[in-house]
Amino acid sequence: MARSSDDVPAWVDLALLPLVNLLAAFAIAAVVIAILGENPFKALWVLFYGALGYGEAIGFTLYYATNFIFTGLAVAVAFHAGLFNIGGEGQAYLGGLGCGLVGLALGGWPPAIVLPLAVLAAMLFGAAWAFIPGYLQAKRGSHIVITTIMFNFIAAALMTYLLVNVFIKPGQQSPESREFDPSSWMPFVHEVAARVGITIARSPLNMSVVVALVASVGVWVFLWRTRWGYALRVVGHNETAAVYGGIAPVRVVIGAMALSGALAGLVGVNAIMGDQHRLILNFTGGYGFVGIAVALMGRNHPVGICLAALLFGALYQGGAELSFDLPRLTKEVVVVIQGLIILFCGAFEGLFRPRLLALFRRAPAPAPAKA
Repeated sequence: MARSSDDVPAWVDLALLPLVNLLAAFAIAAVVIAILGENPFKALWVLFYGALGYGEAIGFTLYYATNFIFTGLAVAVAFHAGLFNIGGEGQAYLGGLGCGLVGLALGGWPPAIVLPLAVLAAMLFGAAWAFIPGYLQAKRGSHIVITTIMFNFIAAALMTYLLVNVFIKPGQQSPESREFDPSSWMPFVHEVAARVGITIARSPLNMSVVVALVASVGVWVFLWRTRWGYALRVVGHNETAAVYGGIAPVRVVIGAMALSGALAGLVGVNAIMGDQHRLILNFTGGYGFVGIAVALMGRNHPVGICLAALLFGALYQGGAELSFDLPRLTKEVVVVIQGLIILFCGAFEGLFRPRLLALFRRAPAPAPAKA
């Protein structure tokens, strides 16, 4: 009988396999770049320098990574409960609506009151939007993948209606709200650093990055250090065993989806309160879908998710520089490179697994000698 992957060192599955998948994706991308007539090594250098080569680029990379941390954590929490939440886009949309309403309504209030309320509103709106598919899955058996995809479209339509007919700034045609009062803006990191005498390049990076790190620690504590997290993981592994152990899967499924939606809703805090300072359309920018790849590549663990989010943040920022410095590598080519990484870290995630497991599998312990 073949031995399980338990006979393989943990670092092989947690670190080496994602690295091999990533290198394979970059190798295919290099072939595509060479076919287009550009030097793959030069393109890689431009990508790296554009993402991490100077202060402003680092700020943009971390700004994008913050969004990916939120959506990656959202996918991971649902995944540990045996659910595949593809509704991060819609939940982030509603999270942005929640914190945007706080910014519009409480302009001029002290930031110490407005900002915590904005974070709370983003989480509540995102949780409410994910609660409905969770309830339908737990109570009616509606598949979570279908309902969350549908709710993405409903959220987009709802935001379009609200910004065109309700929140649009009087006297303009662009579907966006008026700008929030500066007292309700999430502070920029370069401004906070300047107050203590540290000079940092200007960028949209704001204190939402601290919220993302706190959320990562909170998810780790919740999943692996609390009884509720244990119940969630048990339901995800074996629902029948969970019922036998006295765990109610219905409550766990609904609660997991609500928590997942709350995490995705925090994207609105980073994008709306921290960058745009107004309600606009399409501020999610595909973060909810990329969060799926971030969670898969990060092995649904907060540490891995933070590292994978940093990678995709670098791809977002460096990709913009790549299309600017190398005209043949258009924005669509950058999307292809990102898609290859998602493909190898997602659909092809198990392509190299059997060979790596066979290569690093430990030898069985010798059987004790008979007397």
